[in-house]
Amino acid sequence: MATSASAKLSKAVKQQYLELPQGDKVQAMYIWIDGTGEGLRCKTRTLDSEPKSIEDLPEWNFDGSSTYQSEGSNSDMYLMPAAMFRDPFRKDPNKLVLCDVLKYNRKPAETNLRQSCNKIMEMVNSQIPWFGMEQEYTILGTDGHPFGWPSNGFPGPQGPYYCGVGADKAYGRDIVEAHYRACLYAGVMICGTNAEVMPAQWEFQVGPCEGISMGDHLWAARFILHRVCEDFGVVASFDPKPISGNWNGAGCHTNFSTKEMRDEGGLRYIEESIEKLGRRHHYHIRAYDPKGGADNARRLTGYHETSNIHEFSAGVANRGASIRIPRTVGQEKKGYFEDRRPSANCDPYAVTEALIRTCLLSEEGDEPTEYK
Repeated sequence: MATSASAKLSKAVKQQYLELPQGDKVQAMYIWIDGTGEGLRCKTRTLDSEPKSIEDLPEWNFDGSSTYQSEGSNSDMYLMPAAMFRDPFRKDPNKLVLCDVLKYNRKPAETNLRQSCNKIMEMVNSQIPWFGMEQEYTILGTDGHPFGWPSNGFPGPQGPYYCGVGADKAYGRDIVEAHYRACLYAGVMICGTNAEVMPAQWEFQVGPCEGISMGDHLWAARFILHRVCEDFGVVASFDPKPISGNWNGAGCHTNFSTKEMRDEGGLRYIEESIEKLGRRHHYHIRAYDPKGGADNARRLTGYHETSNIHEFSAGVANRGASIRIPRTVGQEKKGYFEDRRPSANCDPYAVTEALIRTCLLSEEGDEPTEYK
């Protein structure tokens, strides 16, 4: 299987340098979403002391013409620190800094959906919206071939791999374990992981997170996964249908609730939200992948535990529906629901904002409402 050349460099030699004292200085790795709406970029700067909050972090800039975000004639873009995590690669006191991206005129870049999401979240913070997102991904070699698959064929059919144990069932567990521990160290709200239905496909869950922190923590977890895979010389793919044919795609199922839904009798509010979602299906499909639904069309076929992209459906414990109400929620008459439509490469800011707009702000139609 093809792995990167840099993965073959001696990590023991690198460790000699990482163990050198750094004095009072701190390395802060600034991270941002590039112009594709999917890719992540990063660069590091030195700080004179350990930052204790976002306010201690300076704004920065970068060349947007090299990240699909501006033209070369006006290429400076601004990085505005938005969320800070411990750095699991350089370790304390060093930091990972997730950033907003602003254009030359200080307005949000086209793929900076965080600012809009944050504005919407602040409108409903009294309802205490909680989210949990289930991020599926596929481990690939640098040649794009799934990790552990035969070079000129396919593994055995799906069946034994979901939550599987053993060298013939679990492909790439070292990466999963490394990522999980790195997220815990960083302070990411990772809450679980499991092998998925297709071999070399895995899932991790992040949440419960309130409001804007859902997007922050999922993007941080994705960045950490990419860095872990870089060390192992492989690639983490969030493509919603990485292998065509009789193989499961990859989604990012999103669980959602408010305080009313979690309280006694909350099932009523869950059902009201599902009715609203049913009237706005096409708006959500557009919001649930970075290509306006084109990526998800390859995944949401009505097969392989998915609903049909053209139809809205809901049901208790139904993994072939757009919206699933967990069986325990149906029994206890309170809790949360799961939107199974978001693709693995969705922007969590776009997904959570869309849910709030439809379920809590009662918006209708195919376009979002503009608020002053």
